[in-house]
Amino acid sequence: MNVRSATADDFKAITAVARATWHDTYNELEAAVIDRTVDNWYTDDSMPLEAPGTIVLVAEDEGTVVGFTHAVAQGETADILRMYVHPEQQGEGIGSALHGRLMAELEAANAERVRSFDFAFNDASRAFYEGLGFEQTDEGEVEIDGEYYPEAVYTLEL
Repeated sequence: MNVRSATADDFKAITAVARATWHDTYNELEAAVIDRTVDNWYTDDSMPLEAPGTIVLVAEDEGTVVGFTHAVAQGETADILRMYVHPEQQGEGIGSALHGRLMAELEAANAERVRSFDFAFNDASRAFYEGLGFEQTDEGEVEIDGEYYPEAVYTLEL
């Protein structure tokens, strides 16, 4: 497996991983809502590779993108906005590899704290971040297709 910085050519594969993961994970959402959200949220416009502080990484297995993460570092705080591993490859250490590389890049960007935003009902993601030492520090809501869903904010002080 290889973790590297994403390129514009990766967005089709990033979208495919996001779509598969959302459909596998978010039973609370209708399939059509998932598809519209993925089409809007996982593009080069929503994850601009050249924007200051933006980090988008992909994990490849034999040349196929099987996971990705997206974070933005601004000053002392960095926000992990997305981290997904294709459902067929979950549990193989891909998320941990992405997280390790991401944390190294965030530390190099002088981040002193890292936050992660997750649906409150995504127990697997929440357990993943808790296992890495993150603690829930806040709650919020995220709007998707006119509906509001609870969000958990996790923080790790570096």
